[in-house]
Amino acid sequence: MKTSTDLVRDYLSAVERESSALPADRRQELLADLAEHIEVARAERPDTATGEILAELGDPRTIAATALAESVGAAAWAPPADSAPTQGRRGKVHPLVPLLMLTLSLPFMMVFPDLPGPLIGVLFRIAGAVLLCTSVHWTAVQKTTGVLLTAVVPSAVIATWNLSGAPSGTPALVANLVTLALLACTATWLWRVRRA
Repeated sequence: MKTSTDLVRDYLSAVERESSALPADRRQELLADLAEHIEVARAERPDTATGEILAELGDPRTIAATALAESVGAAAWAPPADSAPTQGRRGKVHPLVPLLMLTLSLPFMMVFPDLPGPLIGVLFRIAGAVLLCTSVHWTAVQKTTGVLLTAVVPSAVIATWNLSGAPSGTPALVANLVTLALLACTATWLWRVRRA
């Protein structure tokens, strides 16, 4: 006749055998948890037979299958061990760089209206938008809003103004100042909502 210690040992051996597909550390953790649970149950209910406590835990095959399913599910949803969380990751470019590039793109176009000024302004705007989109300092919604307000809308306004044949002068200056204010306000907002 088997003693209660033999029953527990046989039960844990069966669980270990059935859970051989688990990683060794996870298998040892499972066995330790089961052994502790059995010990606590035996201490709390000394009148209950050990076989009854083991029957309440369930079939070793079912326990192993459940642990394996949980382990596979956790591995499928877990990030790789060597990857850092996005919030903890440091960006390679300081968050001020794309904001300055986007904001200073318009003054280059206004101060140097000849060929190099607009070209430098467009390049600044494109580079700033790319750096903003690839940065880890903002969420996707903040990036989209930032690109729309600092690159797309000002470019569309400037292109529409230039294609309409509107005269340059006071109205153009007012439009440029309003656009510059939009760029500065958006850059300030992005600076305040950035992740450290």
